[in-house]
Amino acid sequence: MDAEKQYYSLRETEKETGVPVSTLRYWEKEFEELQPRKDGHGNRYYTREDQELIKRIKYIRDELKITRIEAIRKELRANTKHSDERQAALEILLRVKEELCEIRKLIK
Repeated sequence: MDAEKQYYSLRETEKETGVPVSTLRYWEKEFEELQPRKDGHGNRYYTREDQELIKRIKYIRDELKITRIEAIRKELRANTKHSDERQAALEILLRVKEELCEIRKLIK
């Protein structure tokens, strides 16, 4: 039985969230909620909760078109049910799209 990992590297988090490393580092400075663990060498390690926060920030920026950092912070604090539902729906649609693309490949 594979247990889910507790911590994910910077590169793994980049791949999981679709947010570039440079942006992740910038967001750490701008959002106090985002504080990954660092080892003695300065390597960052993110939890699943950190990754979910990153996806939420990305959603607010990209889908809600809120680009100013202070406005994103305000939206995070508001934690509106509407934006949570839209984010969840978008993630489901993206997974369905990926699955349909895989099915399409199999048919060809």
